Amino acid sequence: MKNLPQYNFYKTKYGDELLVDVVSLEDIRKYISYEPVHSLTYYDITLITEGEGKFTINEQTYLVSRGDVIFSKPGDISSWDPDSIRNGFALIFEEEFLLSFFNDRRFLQQVLYFKMERPTSCITLDEEIWERISYSIQTIRKEIHTYSVKDKHILRAILYEVLMLLNRVYSQITHPTHILADIPTQHVSKFITLVHETFTENHSTGYYADRLCITPNYLNEIVKTTIGISAKSYIQNRLLLEAKNYYFILHSPFPK
Repeated sequence: MKNLPQYNFYKTKYGDELLVDVVSLEDIRKYISYEPVHSLTYYDITLITEGEGKFTINEQTYLVSRGDVIFSKPGDISSWDPDSIRNGFALIFEEEFLLSFFNDRRFLQQVLYFKMERPTSCITLDEEIWERISYSIQTIRKEIHTYSVKDKHILRAILYEVLMLLNRVYSQITHPTHILADIPTQHVSKFITLVHETFTENHSTGYYADRLCITPNYLNEIVKTTIGISAKSYIQNRLLLEAKNYYFILHSPFPK
């Protein structure tokens, strides 16, 4: 009997070890065509952008198309139809990439769509949240591919934002009994959302602390505990990232 193919994370793909990546389905199509049923040793969040076809996770098959998101955790058995699902992006990462900076070693086990007993491995996003998630994942990809030195703090912060946004949507769609509901986590999630919405106008930690009805020191503390950098550094990184993106657009060789 043939063993099930297992794909490991390519940790040194970019030289130094980096445990997060974004890959296009088009780029891995040939591998999937050769070994359609496989398992992964890392976490995977796949967004479908083109085509319509079947995607299977642990014997549960979904008909997916643009706007659908599929979740896979280490050990899950998956397959998809590369002829019908023409393209998309897979945001992949190792647990270590997040947990090396988290005090809560069980964080990923509490994310609803990565739980063993999750009701579904696929959800459909509305257009607004789809655009926001797509933008964040493309930003991670651009950060990795544009700069020779990979800023892990920026990458980790954007990954955390994507995870928490999707967790919120997943909880609304599936109505689980238990959700990530501890107060510090809620504050950090709201802080990240506020920064995303208003960072171009509001740059101070005090502004966001006031919006959350907490002190700036406490906001810095819980953000640093959760994502490894202070609230002030997160805001500064978001501004830096926007400046990098603006520079990239201005100097892009492609037509605007």
